Amino acid sequence: MEQVKLTRRSFVAGATAAGALAALSLTGCGGGSSEKKDDGAKSDDGAKGGTLTGACAYSSTNVNPIGNSSALMLAATWHVFEGLYDLDLHTYKTYNALAADKPTKISDTEYEVALRDGAKFSDGNEVTADDVVNAINQNMADATYGAFLEFIKSVEAKDAKTVSIKLKYAFEALLETRLSVVKVFPKSLSEDELKTNPIGSGPWMYKSINGDDGGAIEFEPNPNYNGPKPASADNMHWDVLLDDTSRTTHLSEGTVQVMENVPDANADQLTAAGATVDYVQGFSLPFLMFNTVKKPFDDYRVRQAFFYAIDIEKLIKNAMNGHAAAVTSFLPKNHANYHEASTIYTYDPEKAKSLLEEAGATGMSFELMVNNNWVKNLSAQIKNDLEAIGLNCTINETKIDWAKFAPSDSELPYDVMLTPGDPSCFGNDPDLLMSWWYGNNVWTTGRTCWQKATDGKWNELNDLMQKAREASASDQQGIWNQCFDILAEQVPLYPLFHRELATGYQADKIAGFEPIATTGLVFLGASCK
Repeated sequence: MEQVKLTRRSFVAGATAAGALAALSLTGCGGGSSEKKDDGAKSDDGAKGGTLTGACAYSSTNVNPIGNSSALMLAATWHVFEGLYDLDLHTYKTYNALAADKPTKISDTEYEVALRDGAKFSDGNEVTADDVVNAINQNMADATYGAFLEFIKSVEAKDAKTVSIKLKYAFEALLETRLSVVKVFPKSLSEDELKTNPIGSGPWMYKSINGDDGGAIEFEPNPNYNGPKPASADNMHWDVLLDDTSRTTHLSEGTVQVMENVPDANADQLTAAGATVDYVQGFSLPFLMFNTVKKPFDDYRVRQAFFYAIDIEKLIKNAMNGHAAAVTSFLPKNHANYHEASTIYTYDPEKAKSLLEEAGATGMSFELMVNNNWVKNLSAQIKNDLEAIGLNCTINETKIDWAKFAPSDSELPYDVMLTPGDPSCFGNDPDLLMSWWYGNNVWTTGRTCWQKATDGKWNELNDLMQKAREASASDQQGIWNQCFDILAEQVPLYPLFHRELATGYQADKIAGFEPIATTGLVFLGASCK
């Protein structure tokens, strides 16, 4: 039997410290192949033809590019919209998208960005500086993306093709990477149009959208696109299939060329059918999150005890079929900004018992709230490991209602939570990844509530994070290392392991396609064989 192709691609930071239309009618693919470009340069060697097809593992009906955080629609956004700068999700390096060139530095806190000549939206209207300013302002006001753009003081149109950006503080090392979060759309679009059928300036445009389970998203090339990554097929079709077996059948029978989120149990079936399965190490992780305003979880020693009590290697072997990496830091080892943390958790039940005794929490009872998704497969062993050190653990498997975790004076509705997360779909510079869970936002004010802790560790961390934001690229790593050490010691929310993501594809039917290390499918640069 053909072996599963196992890869360990680099998970590099964009700014390092050192620098049918029915599904069965879509199997036919015409046209030639094109070699994928890594530098974002425009390529004219790819022959258009056929239909690019994918089976997506997540559903969503939110097509609004502002604040989009669903795995399905965020991936669609990468194809339909552009930012001033965009990320190559394979390398996390930025390339010029709507921007004609790098930002022009006026001062440490002011930059100007000129727009690409001839850039147009799919409706034929030119992209203007006013469109960019409007998009940035709306994203700054968004509850999700606003935290990524906190460094911006103001933005305005210098002229029709030049955007002026004023910053609150120096942010040169991470500027392009963070601007890539904002996708630009016509200023004239109404709120309803943004939510139902928005248009962008990217290589693809929406033809029809049904993001519900069992639905499909249809794309067609933007005829007005003149940027670096043109569409290399006549159409693109994504089936939305939450069921693992359904996605597997679609790929093994050749109904689609690419399948997202291959279950380990189905990998051999796919390779036997001639498909390739790539495992790519990424940042994706399951984490334990603690109610830090409730005793005894306000004591970091109790939180540490959980991580010493759980046999992570056994968990990876049995629940993940070996496709994950044990945590030695907040970042995985293949991240460009990796630093081995001063506290590393290995399986040590006796140390866990000792920490609980020191904290006066021996034999306590608690509820482990488990999100009703793939992490539920981890909960049985975690419960057994925790009970082996004398704790009384009750599992509450549920679909997490995050609306119940808004900042308030009410008691948080949980003790300890097990749930997954992966903000690397937005970018993977350390500041962005840490800001997602530990910044001045809902995570620290309404979920862990770590910001309310009296030991000052949250303040210490955020002071360091701000110092790193304003530092030169050469000085950032040392500061971030201190941040990683604080997180590993305090663990208000901390990963159990970093997951490999499995993607399946028919290499004989698609050229220039490469899986990425986060959720979502990227067909930019891909073409039919």
